[in-house]
Amino acid sequence: MQRRQFVMWLVTSSFLLACRQEATPTPMSGSTPTVASEPTTVPTSTRGPTREPTPLLTPVRTPEATVTAGRVTLVALYFLRGEKLAVVRRPIAETPRVGTAALQELLIGPTPREADWGFTTEVPAGTKLRELAIADGVATVDLSSDFASGGGSFSMRARVAQVVFTLTQFPTVQAVRFRLGGQPVTAIGGEGVVVEPPPGRGDFEDLLPLIFPEAPGPGETVRSPLRVTGTANTFEAMFMVRLSTADGSVLSEQAAMATSGSGTRGSFDVTIAFSVPQPTDGVLRLWEYSAKDGSEINIVEIPLRLEP
Repeated sequence: MQRRQFVMWLVTSSFLLACRQEATPTPMSGSTPTVASEPTTVPTSTRGPTREPTPLLTPVRTPEATVTAGRVTLVALYFLRGEKLAVVRRPIAETPRVGTAALQELLIGPTPREADWGFTTEVPAGTKLRELAIADGVATVDLSSDFASGGGSFSMRARVAQVVFTLTQFPTVQAVRFRLGGQPVTAIGGEGVVVEPPPGRGDFEDLLPLIFPEAPGPGETVRSPLRVTGTANTFEAMFMVRLSTADGSVLSEQAAMATSGSGTRGSFDVTIAFSVPQPTDGVLRLWEYSAKDGSEINIVEIPLRLEP
């Protein structure tokens, strides 16, 4: 289809995407999470501070066998890939302190497999979580002073953004206040990254890729219909979505549209129907056609495991 026909089809269609929905976490069994439910978020009461004290210990990964032995839920962790924020989603043991659990996973950093996919972190090794409290839409996180060590302005902004995005995945958190070593701070590091008033997601637009899928995460096992959610800031809000097997066989390809674009970030929610005869590796690919020359730009690829 030529680009002019493509645009006319989008304009005349009634294809508008719903904003990202948030729901309570869905417990799952088994060692591999599936994407057959709403995005994982956990509400927390905002009637007075909700405190989640944690021992002042370096985070240690829970062995997978321990996690898979009981009920688990998915949490989103925000790392970096190519100097932009990117999402992985991990199963954790079901817990009422899901905010604490998510931050502990973030502090651990990318797994070797995630590192192979290009994920990195700017949170310094050895950073410890002292306490987490949530009240009136603001999460107050108390980290060890290691959090402010090393790095330049990009590193400082990126590590703050990683914490802010990881906590604001939960519907009761809109902004994050920082404390270091038990003391309130208004700026972090020698670069003076301002954190008062408490920053929210809108303070880090420069660290977001123009197409920012938040679910599914890389490595997840998915079944049809596959739901793809996130945000985008593309020309005329348009982009493309393709699901294929790892060997390149296209299972689905379709145009998509965010709720806004061309300088304003909007949300998207796309459903993809597919069929595979047996479990196989796949790739979810999102991209935008360049308004200048029609080339594919702002490409995001997510490895998945596809099941019948």
